[in-house]
Amino acid sequence: MTGRRSDPATEAAKAARAPVVAALDLGQSKVACFIMKPEGVRHADRTIRVAGASHVQSRGVRGGAIVNMDEAAQAIGQAVERAERSAGAPVSGVIVSTAIGQMASHRVQAKVSLGANPVGDGDLARAIAMALAQIRYPNRRPIHVLPIGWSVDGARGVHDPRAMRGASLGLDLLVVSMAESAFASLSHCLELAHLDLQGVAAAPVVSSLAALEEDEMDLGCVCIDMGGGSTSAAVWGGRSLLHIESLNVGGDHVTADIARGLSTSKAGAERLKTLHGSAMASANEDREMLEAPPRGEDPSAGPVIVPRAMLKTVIAPRVEETLELLRDRLRNAGVGLEPGAGLVLTGGASQLNGVRELAVRVFDRPVRLGRPQRAPHMADAASGPAFCSSAGVLLRAAYGPREAVSARKLMSRQISAADAPKVHRGNVVARAAGWLRENL
Repeated sequence: MTGRRSDPATEAAKAARAPVVAALDLGQSKVACFIMKPEGVRHADRTIRVAGASHVQSRGVRGGAIVNMDEAAQAIGQAVERAERSAGAPVSGVIVSTAIGQMASHRVQAKVSLGANPVGDGDLARAIAMALAQIRYPNRRPIHVLPIGWSVDGARGVHDPRAMRGASLGLDLLVVSMAESAFASLSHCLELAHLDLQGVAAAPVVSSLAALEEDEMDLGCVCIDMGGGSTSAAVWGGRSLLHIESLNVGGDHVTADIARGLSTSKAGAERLKTLHGSAMASANEDREMLEAPPRGEDPSAGPVIVPRAMLKTVIAPRVEETLELLRDRLRNAGVGLEPGAGLVLTGGASQLNGVRELAVRVFDRPVRLGRPQRAPHMADAASGPAFCSSAGVLLRAAYGPREAVSARKLMSRQISAADAPKVHRGNVVARAAGWLRENL
């Protein structure tokens, strides 16, 4: 039987009907917006082309929370408007990538009994329903429901259990959640900006999708997303997301330390950090003098002049403390990594000189700086580690992984067993089959 040849006119019509995808990265330091048109999905090499990109200084976000709705909404609106002009396409809703809301992960396990027949789609649907029924976290909003893996009679590492035989079928899911109050604030903020909230993605999850290689996800890796107001991590192994950790400490805390330690303004401290800052010692830093504006508005006050070595003594302890705290949190979570599993750093704060070397020392593992891997043709100003999160949202929309519960249902209400794939006369619905095929 010959296959049906696709009609170019039909494909073009489908692309014309498909909506644009807009990713909004909401952080404490910046708000970035990437827009992808339907033709930006390049299936031939699994890359994307970004039609419009912009970023502006963030306002109204501090300490892992939205603290000023109007200011945050204005920054969001400004970023989206600039990206719309760049793309030449209007945007009605966005998928927000962020690390606010004390994001955390929870493991859910389910086990169902099997009959004499091989594992079928109906058994998979029962296991998914049982797992979803257990997702009950007071005052928390699930934003990701991702599969870790299946097991048959306790034997783990099964990627597709269909046609296998056994007495029991097990399923492990990873649920990533955020504080319900933070979700409500984010939703209201988008309303003020006249945008629909189409989904929320944890920054370390989507940054991983942009920065990690397939081998890293399979063999084991930690993606550490270092933002202005938070530092978060996603742990991968066996091609699955295993754990999420988040700290409300980031690059802006380093800036504040410099401002306090050197008695300069926050703007002056940020400039010093960006141009001269380092977390590791460098040559001639004792003899090199740096100049910064004084704090306050006294016209008679002269500039603050300090040796560059003093800047390092302020920066290094804060960065080292943050990395050590994250390392200890991961150890306490019981997430074991294979020997030789590496670290990938993303986020704007990861670009500070010496951070990679300090991470090598703290974690005793190979560390590299991550960039969006499958978003070529981006301008240099939007292709660095700071934009992995925005690119990751678009890559996820284009290629998955699809999740056990749709973003629409996650945004509208708490999930339940009723959201599991339904089985009708022995056949599972297409969504369930697609989810299994693309995830496991």
